Amino acid sequence: MSSPMRFGASIAALLAATAAHAQSIGAGLQPEYVIVTANKAADADPGAADTTITAAKAEEQINTINTEDMLKYAPSLLVRKRHYGDVQDPVATRTSGVGASARSLIFVDGIMVSSPIGNNNTSASPHFGVAAPQDVSRIDVLYGPFAAQYAGNSMGAVINITTRMPDHFELYGDATGAIESFSKYSTDETDGTWQLAGGIGDRYGAFSWRLSANHLDSQAQPLGYATLTRPATTSTAGTVLTGAFNDVNRTAAAIAVIGDTGIEHQVEDTDTMKLAYDFTDGPQLSYVASLFHMDDDAGVRGYLRDAAGNTVYAGNSNINGYNYNIAASTFSSQVYNYQQTQLAQAVSLKSQLDGDFTWELIASRYDYLNDKQRNPTAALPAAFSGGAGQINRLNGTGWTTLDANGVWRGWSDHEISFGAHRDAETFNQIRNNLTDWTIGGLGSVANSASGRTATNALWMQDIWTLLPDLKAALGGRYEDWRAYAGTNVSASPALNVTQPRIVASVFSPKASLAWQVSDAWSATGSWGEAYRMPTVTELYQAITTGTSLSVPNPNLRPERANSYELAAQRRDENGLVRLSFFQEDIANALLSQSAPLVAGSNTLYSYVQNVDRTRARGVEFVADRYDVVIPGLELMGSVTYVDGRILRDAAFPAAVNKYIPQLPKTRANLVATYRPDDAWSFTAGARYSDRSFGTIDNSDPVSQTYQGFAQYLVVDARARYRMDRNWTVSLGVDNLNNDKYFLFHPFPQRTLVMEIHYAG
Repeated sequence: MSSPMRFGASIAALLAATAAHAQSIGAGLQPEYVIVTANKAADADPGAADTTITAAKAEEQINTINTEDMLKYAPSLLVRKRHYGDVQDPVATRTSGVGASARSLIFVDGIMVSSPIGNNNTSASPHFGVAAPQDVSRIDVLYGPFAAQYAGNSMGAVINITTRMPDHFELYGDATGAIESFSKYSTDETDGTWQLAGGIGDRYGAFSWRLSANHLDSQAQPLGYATLTRPATTSTAGTVLTGAFNDVNRTAAAIAVIGDTGIEHQVEDTDTMKLAYDFTDGPQLSYVASLFHMDDDAGVRGYLRDAAGNTVYAGNSNINGYNYNIAASTFSSQVYNYQQTQLAQAVSLKSQLDGDFTWELIASRYDYLNDKQRNPTAALPAAFSGGAGQINRLNGTGWTTLDANGVWRGWSDHEISFGAHRDAETFNQIRNNLTDWTIGGLGSVANSASGRTATNALWMQDIWTLLPDLKAALGGRYEDWRAYAGTNVSASPALNVTQPRIVASVFSPKASLAWQVSDAWSATGSWGEAYRMPTVTELYQAITTGTSLSVPNPNLRPERANSYELAAQRRDENGLVRLSFFQEDIANALLSQSAPLVAGSNTLYSYVQNVDRTRARGVEFVADRYDVVIPGLELMGSVTYVDGRILRDAAFPAAVNKYIPQLPKTRANLVATYRPDDAWSFTAGARYSDRSFGTIDNSDPVSQTYQGFAQYLVVDARARYRMDRNWTVSLGVDNLNNDKYFLFHPFPQRTLVMEIHYAG
């Protein structure tokens, strides 16, 4: 027996002993209401979902405005959504924080919507907007890189979003409104969001179709603050200004808070078409296209006033007895207009599910048709109405995926699956100067960056029934990766560099063992190796260092993860309980950290580097139970504890034994739903996380401040009434307890959500 098999057998034996002493918790779930499932033990399929959220469940329990809201109570996950309609909403998993977006894969009907061009929580955030909430059928979540079908980016999670197709004529629509009360520093305001969505579809024999549209208009709370670091000594110099607030930043340094920034007003439209045709006794052909458009205007609100009562945004100032020279960019860089038009498409051909051999072919494409952000460079308030500025464009950026997969069940006691994969990414960024940032045509090029990556992969996995109650899954994935056509250009400081072509070939083995201990108890053990390749923006980012500009390392090495999981589960007619132990060891972890750009220099800059070794180990507990104490009451929840550490870092020794950035030690949620009858449901939910650190050396001890990562406890509520078979109304509150917390940005405070839904 191979070492992975011996490892898996030891896991099963250990979990069987643990299971004998565990207490039964759970409840029998109707299929349309399942939110947490765990069927990997039953069929030993590493690609089976750990968690499933159905549309029916989300509609009943979650105040859903955007599709990512449906993941609000998924175990061990966090979607960092700063406001409704946010397009910078990365997913954090049980082993990675919100700045590691490339460690998860997200698909909508086979379209990769997790942006493979970067590994951050801004430009590389996933594009959930491809799927409107009313079109979603279910969301399946798989934790860890244990399935050979998926690339090494699956080390965090794989999230598969499936949209539905009609089996008869249907017409549906939603009207949703949300009102947020926000108060912080000088701001005390009410912000509103409204959304209209609808769709129509039908089936004519073998042909089915669906058209849908979603329109969202959202006014958000401030996303940031303009701050000034207080000088060491007092002074009488500068124009005396009032209105600032004394505070401290995340490193505990004294600051003056002088205004709100990033006050976004977003208007978004999503239009989707999905077509399908079922050939007689043959495959199903489907095509989906989704067009997303956003127009985002962001403003600022200054607190500072001069003696005449005028708002001051820049200049030589005296605030509370200290002299500051407020740069024009302090406020003007946070004023912008951002427009996006993106097209996602996928075509698939799938065989019927019966027979010894089944197969599927999937091709997808995601295109940035228009992506441009304009902002002023001159000082406010004059810059509000025009003047010099810049425009940053990502037009031409996009990616393609191709997959050919098959499953053969013709060999007794074996289920063999295999496939071939290709993905190709193109990144294109150019920043131009503008004479008038509001309407001006393109001026000279300030800087640009471009590059391409591509991966070809082959994978195979065998699920082998060793005994009637014991199955093993063995698999592997071979990947051939390359990065090429990388360039960096800058006018000032001067730079014109063509980056070297780099390649890597890797093999990632996988192994799982599943034992159905009894009718109720099951145990699984899984191990997987995964390689997460550098993205184009990690490879070709440009760093400004005084009067020069350089690319620190276009030869980043892939991350290599070894992941382990032990799990025991009990499922009976009353529900389920699951306990999982997990560990992830990463060599060459790609993290942003401070280090010299020039060997021997004492000057440090923050940029992406390979960190020698990190480790995250922890435990996850999940439970779901119906008819608790009284009929109709459901309780479900999860608790995840993880100890994530930097174990070795030659480039930045101060980070050794510190906590992995943006990864809290404890994350938990609890949801209670009461259904007194078929018409009414009442839900209360709580989400908790303790504080984390934003820096790799944990040099930010203050968490409850702008740019800090604070502890929070958020309580949500929702009441839903089904008026008849067509009409449903809902009323809910997010952050009912009005926790005013920061995850780098200030997050939404108490928000009332109202919804009316028609389905006919």
